[in-house]
Amino acid sequence: MAKWVYTFGDGKAEGASRMRDLLGGKGANLAEMANLGLPVPPGFTITTEVCSFFYEHGNSYPAELAAEVEAALLHVAKLTGRGFGDQQKPLLVSVRSGARASMPGMMDTVLNLGLNDGTVEALAANAGDPRFAYDSYRRFIQMYSDVVLGVEHHLFEEILEQFKESKGLLLDTELMAEDWQVMIRAFKAKVEQVRGAPFPQDPHEQLWGAVGAVFGSWMNTRAITYRRLNAIPESWGTAVTVQAMVFGNMGETSATGVAFTRNPSTGAKELYGEFLINAQGEDVVAGIRTPQNITEAARLEAGSDKPSMEKALPEVFAEFVRITELLEKHYRDMQDMEFTVERGKLWMLQTRSGKRTTKAAMRVAVDMANEGLIGREEAIMRIDPASLDQLLHPMIDPAAERKIVATGLPASPGAACGEIVFSADEAEQCQHAGRKVILVRVETSPEDIHGMHAAQGILTTRGGMTSHAAVVARGMGKPCVSGAGSIRVDYEKSTMSVAGKVFKAGDVITIDGSSGQVIEGTVAMMQPELFGDFAIIMEWADKVRRMGVRANAETEADARMARKFGAEGIGLCRTEHMFFDADRIIVVREMILADDEAGRRAALAKLLPFQRSDFAVLFEIMAGLPVTIRLLDPPLHEFLPHTDADIAEVAAAMGVPAEKLERRAAELHEFNPMLGFRGCRLAIAFPEIAQMQARAIFEGAVEAKKKTGVAPYPEIMVPLIVTKAEFDLVKADIDAMAVAVATETRETIPYTVGTMIVLPRACLQADKIAETAEFFSFGTNDLTQTGLGISRDDAGSFLGAYEARGILPEDPFVTIDQEGVGELVEIGIERGRKTRPDIKLGICGEHGGDPASIAFFEKVGLTYISCSPFRVPIARLAAAQAALGQKAASQARSPLSDSQSFAGFCSILARP
Repeated sequence: MAKWVYTFGDGKAEGASRMRDLLGGKGANLAEMANLGLPVPPGFTITTEVCSFFYEHGNSYPAELAAEVEAALLHVAKLTGRGFGDQQKPLLVSVRSGARASMPGMMDTVLNLGLNDGTVEALAANAGDPRFAYDSYRRFIQMYSDVVLGVEHHLFEEILEQFKESKGLLLDTELMAEDWQVMIRAFKAKVEQVRGAPFPQDPHEQLWGAVGAVFGSWMNTRAITYRRLNAIPESWGTAVTVQAMVFGNMGETSATGVAFTRNPSTGAKELYGEFLINAQGEDVVAGIRTPQNITEAARLEAGSDKPSMEKALPEVFAEFVRITELLEKHYRDMQDMEFTVERGKLWMLQTRSGKRTTKAAMRVAVDMANEGLIGREEAIMRIDPASLDQLLHPMIDPAAERKIVATGLPASPGAACGEIVFSADEAEQCQHAGRKVILVRVETSPEDIHGMHAAQGILTTRGGMTSHAAVVARGMGKPCVSGAGSIRVDYEKSTMSVAGKVFKAGDVITIDGSSGQVIEGTVAMMQPELFGDFAIIMEWADKVRRMGVRANAETEADARMARKFGAEGIGLCRTEHMFFDADRIIVVREMILADDEAGRRAALAKLLPFQRSDFAVLFEIMAGLPVTIRLLDPPLHEFLPHTDADIAEVAAAMGVPAEKLERRAAELHEFNPMLGFRGCRLAIAFPEIAQMQARAIFEGAVEAKKKTGVAPYPEIMVPLIVTKAEFDLVKADIDAMAVAVATETRETIPYTVGTMIVLPRACLQADKIAETAEFFSFGTNDLTQTGLGISRDDAGSFLGAYEARGILPEDPFVTIDQEGVGELVEIGIERGRKTRPDIKLGICGEHGGDPASIAFFEKVGLTYISCSPFRVPIARLAAAQAALGQKAASQARSPLSDSQSFAGFCSILARP
């Protein structure tokens, strides 16, 4: 029989951290902390399986759930000495979401549940503080009405602001108990006005309403968006944790806060966080009040005049430090914790692995490995390869002039510039239009996530280092400045004002998330230096990865960048990209317009010096590393003008009749050029093109060898092969040219000739092609198009629908389709190796920089992967993680040998 509810509290729990899939991250970690004997308010977790049941059965619950929840409530009541709905000693609870993957702020929470017109009086009497009790009740009405009843939050804020204004008050803390009683009556009246029914007074009705709302929030827009951006499956669902309330708003010895065991921006080993005295949890993250620093060192660094927790609550602080150290050691990772202090008693409300910037993740992983907390291989696995993009974004040039207009908190590092927008929708619209923007908000909320994702950076006027904007921006790798309180935002006028200057929507600003500065206009940027912890992680990764990592590059700048990022050669040089410079495109067009072979060879002779020089530079930069050069691939019509105006302009520049250009363009026009006259078909029809390119390659290699003293290693790649016969014809021309250049220069350059596999038939014929081809490089961009029958340029109109409806799990041009295209790759590998066991096998499509695809390429045994230069670090780390993953899988599959202990085998299975 299924168990739907798991309890925790009083030093024990029915769950544990290993039950994350069932209890969600929050429920599993609360259970774990309880089992560790830490001060955790008692409660219970309704499992993720109930969420699945809820959606599969028309928003209904399992028949046994109500009884299990009632039993759990009685268990919590026994531990607390309070009763749910009791009019003398009421038990109040919080109701929170908790998926197995952290989704901060994306789903709903209700606090102070169980309060009504009767229990609020008991709370006031028990606490000896009517103001606290009525403040808690009005908070509950406001939150419950918004989350469960659909009465919007701003309606209550308007009532509250009007009341404060009528009394000449500014802060909520200035309101007395009788003021909150007035607000409670006004809030309840607003609820009844909006929904036509009074605010629910029955605690059990309140509880089930909140549970349903939390399960319902799994499918709200912001949660769906967050899951899509973070690849979290919808099928996981969320758990619901119901926990006895503890109050941080019971006076000056009470507080609430959020903290990290290490700095989530830098990774420094220092307690980092914020708290508020006499407040509830939402006050810290909502940015309504400016939080205080936890440590005295942080307070001094921030220049704050508000006391730190270390000074204000020294005994609580000491206990908190002890617990944070215990939790980090226990979980072997940086922890993100929420806590409440109720009248001097510390309570832990949550712990989880803390979200951090990539820079911080690098430092934490390296430091923890050096501290002996984790091993180097685990340190490698701790870094999300895709997140390395954060380290490759520009930073503000230190020498650049900065017109600083405001300074806030450095909430998420990096710098960004763009046009000001004031709403998430505007940000998204601008992104679609190709415009870069900075999203400026008073404070962000979970509803803004789509705009935060679209923006280059985020600026808020309220909120601290642990506000919604800060946490989400760090997770996205977006620069963020929060709490820039000197800025005034007017949404109606679409302006922000600071120091007498008004900025309108569309004006350009720059934000520096590392310093907290807001700067007028565009500021010069520079690339960060990739050293320190980054270099250490890369060094460790390179030692464990099996596959080589190359770059797709054909320009000097790209090649140098690739080497800087650790590329081990060039896996794809697209020679056609070298033809589009103004002085070259004319010669290419001369070749295309030539009436005979002699005319083509004359034009190609003009192109030869350009190609030779280009190849020589690449060989010099790669200094003996392999350079894979693809012969001309695209159809010739791509090099010709197409509009009448362009044809007239080009014809005049070339001194040829426009009619000749038009006629030749018409002759070369194709209905489906992707499958037309291109690739090796050009080399077979016009062998002089491949001959010129081969000569340029060998002569460039000789030139580079003379300059560097290092023998280059060209790998010449014939594209779009369907049959061995095609390949052999082109290879014969290449080999003949190699002999000719060697004879002329008396220099023999070692080289190989292979093919780019982009057609399904080539995969099926790989055993025959490998008889003469010395390497294969799978061009998975085109192989995906030909394998799936999908045009990459036209797929945007329907791929989104296919992903949304579960037909395709992800965009096959981003992550390889393992079941279809992947199987073609496997067939090509298997058949190629059957003929030539030592054949070199690579991949040079965009999938070469995608971590999920790289894991597949490791599994099928490719020799190397190649990707764009800026993705080389991502590929290096992903290749290392893929190798470690295969190693762990292999060890887990292998039977125990006599030398292996059972404990050792279990440790393999337990590796993250």
